[in-house]
Amino acid sequence: MEKLRHLIVSVVGHVDHGKSSILDRIRQSCIVDTELGRITQAIGASVVPSERIRELCASLLKDKQLKVPGLLFIDTPGHAAFTSLRKRGGSLADMAILVVDINEGFKPQTHEALQILKQFKTPFVVAANKVDIIQGWKADSKCGIFTGQSKELLSELDKKIYELVASLFEHGFEADRFDRVTDFTKQVAIVPVSAKTGQGIAEMLLVLIGMAQKFLAARLKKTEDEFARGTILEVKEIPGLGTALDVILYSGRLCKQDTLLIGCPNAIIETKVKALFEPEPLCEVRDKKASFRSVNCVESAAAVRLAAPNTEGVVAGMPIIGLKPGRETTSAKNDIEKQIQEVLLNVDSVGIVIKADSLGSIEALLKMLKEKGVKVKSANIGNITKRDITEAESNIKTEPLNAVILGFNVRLTKDAELLLAKCPVKIITNDIIYKLIEDYEAWVEAETRKLQEQELGKLIQPCKFMVLPGYVFRQSNPAIFGVEVLAGVLHTNTPVMNKDGKLISTVKSIQDQQENIELAERGKRVAVSMFNVTIGRQIKEGELLYSAVPEEHFKEFKRLKHLLNEEQKQILKEIAEIMRKKDSFWGV
Repeated sequence: MEKLRHLIVSVVGHVDHGKSSILDRIRQSCIVDTELGRITQAIGASVVPSERIRELCASLLKDKQLKVPGLLFIDTPGHAAFTSLRKRGGSLADMAILVVDINEGFKPQTHEALQILKQFKTPFVVAANKVDIIQGWKADSKCGIFTGQSKELLSELDKKIYELVASLFEHGFEADRFDRVTDFTKQVAIVPVSAKTGQGIAEMLLVLIGMAQKFLAARLKKTEDEFARGTILEVKEIPGLGTALDVILYSGRLCKQDTLLIGCPNAIIETKVKALFEPEPLCEVRDKKASFRSVNCVESAAAVRLAAPNTEGVVAGMPIIGLKPGRETTSAKNDIEKQIQEVLLNVDSVGIVIKADSLGSIEALLKMLKEKGVKVKSANIGNITKRDITEAESNIKTEPLNAVILGFNVRLTKDAELLLAKCPVKIITNDIIYKLIEDYEAWVEAETRKLQEQELGKLIQPCKFMVLPGYVFRQSNPAIFGVEVLAGVLHTNTPVMNKDGKLISTVKSIQDQQENIELAERGKRVAVSMFNVTIGRQIKEGELLYSAVPEEHFKEFKRLKHLLNEEQKQILKEIAEIMRKKDSFWGV
């Protein structure tokens, strides 16, 4: 029989929908109770051996064979994209469990997780959690999920499941309740579960394992890899050990004294593995009470804690490669460099600046932005620095909408905060990629409108006004007379034409109660002055006059018509009708 490695399963979903609680039920642990606010604060990993799976699924397994030696679960916090754990060629996870509260349905982080699952073509099942909250639900962990439930309750359950089916369909996935799925390659299986009672957990695990054994056997087959390959889960300080790296080893075999190459944003660290620690089965690596045992070697797929000198500055999500002492490292270094650069160099010559907490997060953010047609000229890992702000500021003159930095799960350095106070760069940060992009789109929309309104303000404004009979104060040089603004806004320096489209003069000044003003709105009666006209000749009392909007300005108004009110549109229509008596293609 082929020897398979552990199946790597990422558990994703909206915060507080029960990801850690489901894992606690499988492991018989209580990690969730140790988390601040009962919300996962850091990415964790734990191995569930086949013996525990057999124990949980005994009544359903019977004589069926388990080929996988167990499951390596990766539990992500609600604020992190699971692709922060990346390997060469895509997501670290072989499969995923998308946890959804069946009573609340899809939430922002559910949509985010689905988008990323879709991008990386990661197979997944949906755990429709918290069925025990449905009114009338009978909790019996010894029976099947549907056993003992009334027809009315099963009907209510189906209703909730098909709401999830509809939400999945909106993302392009066909789905159905797991026992109704006819083709697991085309349909997503939805398994109703209760982390609280344990109901449905066995069914969910068997669906997961069954899919893996049938469709992913080639991927899970153990091979003799020349390198040990992994991804850094977390960097932490351990008393007595110093800087320790929690790593997911997804390929090969890593031993003490192996040469260790660690990818960093600006360099590759070469060091030696000084110590290796493996968590006991069912233990969560982030649990402070977890038991670790010292080992000489670790085989993939595994969660492992390692110590090595000179690892300061290492960040989560970066790739590592282990190779035997004395081996030439050039090929491995090139491999790591390629992994990093295929993400960080996937940028445009122009665009916005983005920062994130890990290589995988940068990749996820880049993919989502490119899908929306957003260009990115700089993508890097770490907090937002003075250099990032300077780079974004360089866009202000050429493309002000690119003078923005998006930060996922990062903060500003002190130097960056000081510089930001002096320059108009926009910083948008969030710990949910989905929300970060929404916030960015809202800013772009508001900023675009502001810029367009500024463009609008530079144009000759549409206006219609009447010369008031009996209010001629001076006939010429300049002519000073009273007018009433009938529509639009009359500005100083506005060129004026009559109803035949003949250019007459320009409004030199406007006075209201003997005070000079810059503009007069509809309904206002004011005195205006114009040169090179005589009242009674070029202008007559009671006559209607219009602002002489140039043809190129008229075309701009058409382009920005969504910013115009109905009154402005009507005046422009009248002006166009006047001008088209002489030129039928005017303004077209």
